[in-house]
Amino acid sequence: MTIRDIPEEWEIRATDTPFRGNKTSVRTDDVVMPDGTVATRDYQVHPGSVAVLALDDADRVLVLRQYRHPVRHKLWEIPAGLLDVPGENPLHAAQRELYEEAHVKAEDWRVLTDVYTTPGGCDEAVRIFLARDLSEAEGERFQVEHEEADMEIARVPVEDLVRGILAGELHNNCLVVGVLSLMAARQGDGPDALRPADAPWPARPFEA
Repeated sequence: MTIRDIPEEWEIRATDTPFRGNKTSVRTDDVVMPDGTVATRDYQVHPGSVAVLALDDADRVLVLRQYRHPVRHKLWEIPAGLLDVPGENPLHAAQRELYEEAHVKAEDWRVLTDVYTTPGGCDEAVRIFLARDLSEAEGERFQVEHEEADMEIARVPVEDLVRGILAGELHNNCLVVGVLSLMAARQGDGPDALRPADAPWPARPFEA
């Protein structure tokens, strides 16, 4: 038995978009169930995101602490951001986010994992990259605003992050998935066997 997710789309009898925001919207679909009944499903429509697990030569992960208003917490996270343009190459978006949020560049990029963050209520897809061979980026630092103006940056050993995740002290989705995926890769064929940075991404197709 092969364990893998498969694309499938059930019939939609009607659809509406009762809310449109700057980056996301809310959609309401009337979906035909397997028994023929119709059920209403509300969900957030999202452009997709990228995140970067940036690992330095001392086996430390570059992390950011940022206020997240919906959950009323300052969360330790890895650099991440939206796909600003439909069809945007996710690697280019990830490189941009690493530069803007941490003023860092990386020479070695791999796809660590692809996830749907909350598939029961949002269509957001996130590609998490592993970035290595880090160095300080050239040029002026990106001018931050709003929550990012209060952001803290640190480099934390992988083992400390694993401990914090399992202790229930770290909660950001991309941080948790990224760090534990790195540990799984190390126990398997190793990070060098991960997919290349330009691997296809059916959830958000792009041109290389």
